[in-house]
Amino acid sequence: MLQFLDAPAVRRWCAAGLAALTAARGEIDDLNVYPVPDGDTGTNLQLTMEAVVEAVDAAPSDMSATTKAMAHGALMGARGNSGVILSQLLRGFAEVLCEDDPAGSECLQRALIRAAELGYAAVATPVEGTVLTVAREAAAAAAELGPADLAAVVKAAAAGATAALARTTEQLPQLKAAGVVDAGGRGLCVLLDALEQVVTGAVRSAAGPLLLVPRDRSGLASAREAGSDEFDYEVQFLLRDATDDAVASMKEALGGLGDSLAVVGADGLHNVHVHVNDVGAAIEAGVEAGTPFRITVTRFADQIAAEQAPRTQAALTGRGVVAVTAGPGLGALFERAGAVVVDGGPTANPSTAELLDAVRRSGTSEVVLLPNDANTVAVAGAAAAAARDEGFTVAVVPTRSTVQGLAALAVCDASRSFADDVAAMADAAGSTRWAEVTTAVRESMTMAGVCRPGDVLGLIEGDVVLIGADVESVAEQLIDRMLAGGGELVTVIAGESAVDGLAERLSSYVGKNHPTAETVTYDGGQPHYPVLLGVE
Repeated sequence: MLQFLDAPAVRRWCAAGLAALTAARGEIDDLNVYPVPDGDTGTNLQLTMEAVVEAVDAAPSDMSATTKAMAHGALMGARGNSGVILSQLLRGFAEVLCEDDPAGSECLQRALIRAAELGYAAVATPVEGTVLTVAREAAAAAAELGPADLAAVVKAAAAGATAALARTTEQLPQLKAAGVVDAGGRGLCVLLDALEQVVTGAVRSAAGPLLLVPRDRSGLASAREAGSDEFDYEVQFLLRDATDDAVASMKEALGGLGDSLAVVGADGLHNVHVHVNDVGAAIEAGVEAGTPFRITVTRFADQIAAEQAPRTQAALTGRGVVAVTAGPGLGALFERAGAVVVDGGPTANPSTAELLDAVRRSGTSEVVLLPNDANTVAVAGAAAAAARDEGFTVAVVPTRSTVQGLAALAVCDASRSFADDVAAMADAAGSTRWAEVTTAVRESMTMAGVCRPGDVLGLIEGDVVLIGADVESVAEQLIDRMLAGGGELVTVIAGESAVDGLAERLSSYVGKNHPTAETVTYDGGQPHYPVLLGVE
């Protein structure tokens, strides 16, 4: 029987927890009660814990590295609402356990309290009768013991969690109507039982009856972990390079778009989960806050159809892309790639009606909208909402430049599910840095100083960073700045006012000064911007 938790014990707990969740996955999945799915709780918990074990196995064997890996692995691998909350619970454990090596009973009591605190902090609108309640009651039961040995604290926490789990049925009307306990809470009980087994060596029995009354699950299909059926999509992504203020603003924006919002993380890396109707707006909120990656989008109705349809049922008919472009060369480029093109771009933004008409003209039931300009993103969202009312399945990938749109279109694959395809396109767009060269039309204060009419401006992702007198030299400086942060592919698009051979000379400049990067050039013919640049 252990008297302390050291790094090997924490590692054994992670492994035992994964094994226990794997064994209980089907049982926990069956506890889901909502008729619209966003991934079953048991499966999401298991996948999250797999990421934890992989991270811990790859980390150095001391306590600090082990607990840090446990928290980081959970954050990076969190799946679904339940996985996001679990990542915060494990982060709470990690924050406190690393303070003592080895960690005794009093340290574990504090770790349980911190885990519950962070669990509640992760959820925009905490609900009692969920895993949060179970975590809080487990911590309270352990704390009530006062000074005690490690085994007693672990047993008290596990017993407190089991008792709290049984009460969840009466705390949430949905659980009571279905005759079940909370699925996420059951998952936490499984993990605490695994910890008790590691500490005491004894295998704890299952936590009482889980299905309290017989029920017909035929109308459930699969089950939503949380939130109402008002929202059609689950969006989840990892977010880096975001300040605390930017994360707060993003949470406020996402809170206005949907429900089941959970944002967890620290030190510039966060895991974001939300249910929405406007996928593009949700991803755009992430783009405005920092750099979203590993983006996943799940359309609940697609999951229901997959559950209910025969295995031989054909997929929905066709998938199209609608792209806003400026310039004949760019229009032809997008059309060759299969997109329906809408003329637009800076100073010529299309209307909601024009985009809606393009969705109709696509001749497909699933459509991805690429606005390719920051001023068109909101209009694209309005067009998407109108198209959904007409029965189309539409998502907006919030591309703010043509080069982002090209990157997104390059990975479009109609053989994937719509949600997976949208996620891949959004990820490609979000990974593409973009820049523009244009000419000032009025005097203005910029980040780079005061510009005057006729000055050549170099912009990176919408912000003026250079003021010069020559298009080619400004473009070269933009290339240098963008490749300073790394990059393998540079896209150069020449506009209608570009001098002959400019794109080729810029390609040669990249080859000479950045030999590890490849270059592709296009004659875009876009107005106002003699050069557009992208780096992937």
